[in-house]
Amino acid sequence: MKIAYITYAGDIKYSGANGFNENSDLLPYLQNKGLDIEATIWDDPTVDWTKYDVALLKTPWDYHQKIDAFKAWLDKIESLNIRLLNDYKVVRWNLDKHYLKEIIADGFDVIPSAFLAQGWQGDLYPLFEALKTDAIIIKPCVSGGSKNTIVVHKDEAADCYDKVVALLTDGDYIVQPLMNEVQNGEWSYTFFNVQYSHTILKKPKAGDFRVQQIYGGSIDPLYPSEEEIAHAATYVAQYARDCLYARVDGLMVNGHFVLMELELIEPYLYLSYGENAVEKYYQAILAQIN
Repeated sequence: MKIAYITYAGDIKYSGANGFNENSDLLPYLQNKGLDIEATIWDDPTVDWTKYDVALLKTPWDYHQKIDAFKAWLDKIESLNIRLLNDYKVVRWNLDKHYLKEIIADGFDVIPSAFLAQGWQGDLYPLFEALKTDAIIIKPCVSGGSKNTIVVHKDEAADCYDKVVALLTDGDYIVQPLMNEVQNGEWSYTFFNVQYSHTILKKPKAGDFRVQQIYGGSIDPLYPSEEEIAHAATYVAQYARDCLYARVDGLMVNGHFVLMELELIEPYLYLSYGENAVEKYYQAILAQIN
């Protein structure tokens, strides 16, 4: 069974840890285990997709910048009966942050969210009232890596209005309160085939809200309680029960986990921070393809 390990043509700016670099070491590890797997850039026009049985999404990290092309690529490889991990239905659902509406409607704990449609030219102030906050984060519904994400404080809303309207010319946006808890760190639980693997805590540098390493954020392993793991697992059981991988990201608010995002397309898996996580990932792939 031939597997396309899906990546992109850009740089991957995550460093290794604990003697393992997920960017450079994972693919050789899988190959050395005997998988017939090779790196393939998703939008490389020279790729002969007919030779693959499975496409494993790993780092197609520019998809949100080329969303129409990415959707067309999904359609193309699906028409060739190539199996996608995670599957097509899940990936299409998870492409747009409007999926959070469904999770909220189902009664799960999610950070309060409002949605602004492309071309919005409304009033910012009701958003602060609706979300019960003096500061909001506005980010694209199709996005990655905090691109085009801004913070607006209530007392600066008038000055920021034109910038917000300009952003809304490019697509729909989600608005959430700027949670003070982000300074304590964002929890990321990782699951393989619904089974819990590991958790990490991502903290922003002082004075920032972005937790990514490229913005100076830090990463540390976390060891949640069985009860905390079970709570995170409820999101996976409901929305990712057939998925090879799932990352459940959120904050602890008053001692209770609240979802920020459910990452089911191309999350970094922080395999170097979990005990035997690389082997667990390999075994999960075997279970999927067999």
